[in-house]
Formats: sequence, structure tokens, C-alpha cells
Amino acid sequence: MPDHRKLGRELGLFDTDPLIGAGLPYWLPDGALIRHSLEEYVRGLERRAGYQHVNSPVLGKRELYEISGHWAHYRDDMYPPMDVGGEQLVLRPSLCPHHALIYRSRGHSYRELPLRIAEIGGMYRSELSGVLGGLSRVRAIQLNDAHIFCTLDQVEAEAAAALALIRQAYDALGISVARYRLSLPGDGEKYVAGDWDRAAAILRSVLGDLPYDAVEGEAAFYGPKIDVQIVDSAGRESTLSTVQVDFHQPEQFGLEYVGADAAKHRPVMVHRSIIGSVERAVAQLIEVHGGAFPAWLAPVQLRLLPVSAAELPYARSILERCADLRAEIASEGSLGARIRDGRLAPFQAVIGPQEVAAGQLSVRLRDGSRVDPQPVEDALASILEAVRPPWPRPASRMPEPGSPVPPSR
Repeated sequence: MPDHRKLGRELGLFDTDPLIGAGLPYWLPDGALIRHSLEEYVRGLERRAGYQHVNSPVLGKRELYEISGHWAHYRDDMYPPMDVGGEQLVLRPSLCPHHALIYRSRGHSYRELPLRIAEIGGMYRSELSGVLGGLSRVRAIQLNDAHIFCTLDQVEAEAAAALALIRQAYDALGISVARYRLSLPGDGEKYVAGDWDRAAAILRSVLGDLPYDAVEGEAAFYGPKIDVQIVDSAGRESTLSTVQVDFHQPEQFGLEYVGADAAKHRPVMVHRSIIGSVERAVAQLIEVHGGAFPAWLAPVQLRLLPVSAAELPYARSILERCADLRAEIASEGSLGARIRDGRLAPFQAVIGPQEVAAGQLSVRLRDGSRVDPQPVEDALASILEAVRPPWPRPASRMPEPGSPVPPSR
């Protein structure tokens, strides 16, 4: 498995600059295409699962994080407050306080629950320089985050559905699970008081007979969580996806809904992230696929290779018909060198005099095999179908840790 830090730079996906700062990578055009395709896929996956998308600011008043508990229990990982207009503003370390306020901004009935809100939003962690590296450990994070506000008797089903979404996404992305971890509280003042046993019991039930490790001292400060662990090229394990049960923040923010008995009740908050941070997810994808991304994620999906300058106008006319494909023309250098340079593209089409005369395309696949020449419209339609994002199949059981994942299209 290649190191994403080296390969990502070689492929022109991302880079860093000391004037921007350590742990603050920037995305180059091809890397941005992969990132945006991944974000679009996740949003579509969430929409199909009944999530509503929101946007919230990356800043919040210090008081917000005092109420949520982040200031007391997570301050060492936060950036210091900024004095602005007589207020202290903080770069947010998490999206959950903002989503709690979004829920609180309107009254809710039990008929609306579960209410699922999602966001791919920026957050910031004051990581030590010694642990920063590539995309896998950064200071500015785009997190695929969501919060489900539900009744107590809905919590287990919602957490299980979140794990099913993680399984679907991992199948589509070609990511394997290293192991499942039930992260529980440890000793000390790192954790808030609360109904930890009930929250942990819910997550144990969700895990069912899946093999997992229960680890103390790895819980969020407000509740236990299921961590879906992955392994990088150096054999280092990290968390990519999580599901968490939180009784604390609904209490802190005074969240309510009106029940069937017309009385006010406290919802439970389920935190879940399908792919975790976009940065870490892309780092894993670079390493898993070695740059040969699934067709729907590839920054260039179709390369048109005119044999000579005479075929260039025909190639340009085809490119104009590729509005829904990420296509490019490669015309410089020998044909063999161009084919080798484009070996990571899922589709390449060599265009010679015969193709021009017949109005056809001769498509070469990533594995070196070739498709019989087809009329241009038929060839482009087939390619377009092959690069569609793999939308969810009916939910099924998650793969066992370390089990192979079926290849994506």
C-alpha cells in the first residue's frame, strides 16, 4: 500500500506551503475534483436516508462551548478565543453545538422525530506539530457530520441505520474495516457525569454479534461511541467513522419535543459520521487504490488520444459532448507514452483515421483490455453509466473486520 503523502503529491492532488502553515494542506485541481465528488456522493447517500442538510458558521462564542462542555473537557485541543467586538469567539472544534442550536430554534413534536440533520462543515483542532502528516492528521478539517434527534425508543434503530450507511459507503469506496471498537470512558475528570451505562448498552446492542474491542478511555467526553477503525500504509490504526449516543448535550441546551401525551420530553442525540473527515477519507482512498480511483471518483474519467494532429478536430468535437464526464484530450508526445501516462484513468479512447471515418470510439479500459469500436453516442452513454456514483443497495450486515470489500465500478 503506497504512502498517500508521497503519491498524493506525485499525482498533483494536494500540497502544503510553510507560509500557509503545518497541518494546513491545500487541494490542487485534481484533488479538489475527488474531494467534491466524494462530498456529493455522501450528501446523496444522506438525502436518500432522510437527512436534511444545513450550514453553520465555523466560529462560535466561547459561551457556546462552555454550555456544550467542550471548553471544560476539550479546551487543550481548541484554538484560543479571539476578542472581537467585545465578545470572545472560538474556531469550533466540533459541529454538534451548532446543530443543537439549530434543533432548538424551532418547536418539535414527537411526530417529527427522528430528525436527522447533516453537514460537511469546517472545524479546527489545535494539533501538535509532531503528529501532523499529509491529509490524515490536519488542523483544518472538513467533517462529514450529522446529528439525529430522536426519542429514547428510536435510538438503537437510528444508530444501527448509521452503521448500515457506513457499510454502504465503505463498499462503494473500496475501504476495508480493520476492526470495530466500543470506546468507553476511563478514570479522571475528562468525562461529564451522565447515564453512561444506558448509552453503552445501546451501542453494545447495535454491535450485536459483530466482533469488537471494548476500550476504556477512548470515549467522547459526553458519551460512548462505536469507532470504525482503518489501517494506513504504515500499519497505523485510526478512526474514520463513528456512531455516538449523547444524553448530555440535549440536557445542556434544554432541547425538547412535545410527546403524544402533550408533555415536554428530552430527545436523545445520536452523533454519526459516515466517512469522518474528508481529508482522512481521501488519504485512505489514495493508499487503498494507489491512485486508480473508482471510475465515479477519478479526477479524469475519459482521456481522448488522437493519433495525430489530423484527428484533433474530431477529438475536440467529442470533448464538447462530454458535459457530464470529466474528460480531457492528451495530444502531446508519442501514443505509447500518452497511454502509459494515462494508465490511472478508467477509460482512454485512441482516435485514428478509422475512428474518424466511421464516427466511432475505440475505448481502452484501465486493465489494458479494449472494447470493440462503437458509435460515439453509444460509447459515451456506456461510459457515463459506468461512472455514475454507486447509490445505496438495500441495507445489509456490515462486513467482518478485515474482510475484503467488493471492488467498486
